[in-house]
Amino acid sequence: MNKLRGAILGLGKMGLSHAAIVGAHPSVDLVAVCDTSSMILEGFKKYTKVNTYSDHKKMIDNEKLDFVVVATPTKFHFPMVKYAFDNTINVFCEKPFCLISAEGEELVKLSKQKSLVNQVGYHNHFIGTFRELKRLLKENVIGELVHFTGEAYGPVVTREKGSTWRSKPEEGGGCLFDYASHILNLIQEIIGRPAKINGALLKSIYSKGVEDAVFSLLTLESGLNGVLLVNWSDETYRKMSTSLTLQGKKGKVICDATEIKIFLKEANKKENLDKGWTIKYITEFALPVNFHLRGEEYSAQIDYFINNIVTRENGSVNTFEQGLYTDKVIEMIIDKAKQN
Repeated sequence: MNKLRGAILGLGKMGLSHAAIVGAHPSVDLVAVCDTSSMILEGFKKYTKVNTYSDHKKMIDNEKLDFVVVATPTKFHFPMVKYAFDNTINVFCEKPFCLISAEGEELVKLSKQKSLVNQVGYHNHFIGTFRELKRLLKENVIGELVHFTGEAYGPVVTREKGSTWRSKPEEGGGCLFDYASHILNLIQEIIGRPAKINGALLKSIYSKGVEDAVFSLLTLESGLNGVLLVNWSDETYRKMSTSLTLQGKKGKVICDATEIKIFLKEANKKENLDKGWTIKYITEFALPVNFHLRGEEYSAQIDYFINNIVTRENGSVNTFEQGLYTDKVIEMIIDKAKQN
């Protein structure tokens, strides 16, 4: 079988990670990369045989691509993904999907019209503990759900500093788009889709133009209520920490990227879970991958995307439609916060 021809658009932290993963994939030839940094492109020219571009349209026009990974700042997602779709190229797009939901709706429509494989980079869905949490909820292990809490903390902005894209809302900066989008997407796909925002607070701590923390009260389509707590100015964390806590009538589950803690009022023989607390670790649930970089979830999501291209089937995890709904929830939170 001929290898797929792939390219990377945007060579920041995530783009370089994707380049390493795609470049090592046995079913892919990484044939091109694109970025505006001449220093990064010079490095690719010197140490690889990959073709380099500073214009995404020229890259797409010149290379016969099967797929492209878009890892640029969010404000560029719409025009770049649209140009790829117009040229019948499958697209993996980093999160958040789009800054304006109307743009996302157009891309979702295009993907369906052209039957192109599409995926958004919400990597938490490829972390074994979160996948196990979704399975346990489907099996009704903790019974009827009563309440949930979604949390994300980390040390991104810990002092007042100069302006970057992270401090510009028009470029997708701010804790809501960058951090909260992860946990909102987890809530949406594991517990249920938020339908109403009952209250929202966007709080600046060190940043001038964007929020550093997000606090919100959510109601899901099912009627279940929960809380969103996100703060990227928390120095007590070494890196981003994301977790979901669910209270049910039969017990409680606390889940993050490293472990899942299950409390049951009565033992569940089917699941081999004792009464009281049971703790299981990511080592029991980690997905097998050929190439490890920053955690198996990053390779697993690319493996999933590439497999869907090979089999010509669009996946059910992290589709553009799902990414679009998360964008709409973000807009709902912004609108509610403006009412305060």
